Amino acid sequence: MSQVAAVVGASGYAGGELLRLLSGHPGLSVGPLFGASSAGRRVGEIHRHLPSLSDQVIEPIESGLWSGALAEADVVFLALPHGHSGTIATQISEERGPVVIDLGADHRLGDPDAWSTYYGSDTPYAGEWTYGLPELPGARDLIAKSRRVANPGCYPTGVALGMAPLLADGLALARDVVVVAASGTTGAGRMLSASLLGSEVMGSLSAYQAGGAHQHTPEMVQTLSRAAGSGVQVSFTPVLAPMPRGILATTSTPSAPGVTTDDVRQCLVDNYRHEPFIRVLGEGNWPRTADVLGSNSVHLQVAVDAAAQRVVVVSAIDNLVKGAAGQAVQNVNIVLGFDQGAGLAAEGVTP
Repeated sequence: MSQVAAVVGASGYAGGELLRLLSGHPGLSVGPLFGASSAGRRVGEIHRHLPSLSDQVIEPIESGLWSGALAEADVVFLALPHGHSGTIATQISEERGPVVIDLGADHRLGDPDAWSTYYGSDTPYAGEWTYGLPELPGARDLIAKSRRVANPGCYPTGVALGMAPLLADGLALARDVVVVAASGTTGAGRMLSASLLGSEVMGSLSAYQAGGAHQHTPEMVQTLSRAAGSGVQVSFTPVLAPMPRGILATTSTPSAPGVTTDDVRQCLVDNYRHEPFIRVLGEGNWPRTADVLGSNSVHLQVAVDAAAQRVVVVSAIDNLVKGAAGQAVQNVNIVLGFDQGAGLAAEGVTP
């Protein structure tokens, strides 16, 4: 019998991607759906690509909390804007309630000061949460024992999976980490914004929240510092790209003396040899966002810039799949004892 999954925030891009993945999942079925501004509307009005769910009504978030519908689900996905899921999570019993996967940032950061600095409010932390990046060393075992998982951010996912093994093995040095990453417009969510209009975005690349202002910066610092075993400084420049979805991230840091491209490539190959969603590309092939479209995969390539004495890692992900909904499904698969790839594809869609 399928286990029931509720989605809070079902009308957004990440919520819609969750519904798409859940509709084909062998062990999960779509249960109650909740939203705020979308309450009372049918799924087919918002996500017209999901005909099997088109008649299901999105309920007001408050009705889900007070009627106990969330408590009766086996899994609750919180696909809400940052700062909104903490309040809901506190009203779901940790001992007797469902597994909770938070796709927002509310439970990712261990440092309350980092949250208040980058998100501008008190920390919404509630209970014990596990950071859910399954391919990091030891993470999968922790996720399997957890009932509450903080899904990583999209930018930190691509950056960490490319650089963390190199820092952990000492091939890249834990200082002066520079990240420049381009993302599609869905990374900004579904709210209307003049800067995201087609006429503003088409044919143009633009940096935003540069100079350490982007809210994913402390998450990158936290994850890479854990991998390195020491504090890491990160300079992050995000770039808005004229495409709906995808992230191409270039991360560099000083290389250890004598390290070659073959050394760093072998490190990634050895770390990810048995990971179905991570592919280290062959020599001379560089990641493209088009190749991971619709998949839960991460494509990686690496080089050592001998003249600059820096390791350079390029990663490509689909920000709505491995960067959000797909990773959330992967995490709940691990918690519930399914194959981690259940309902997910490693192959992309092209052209």
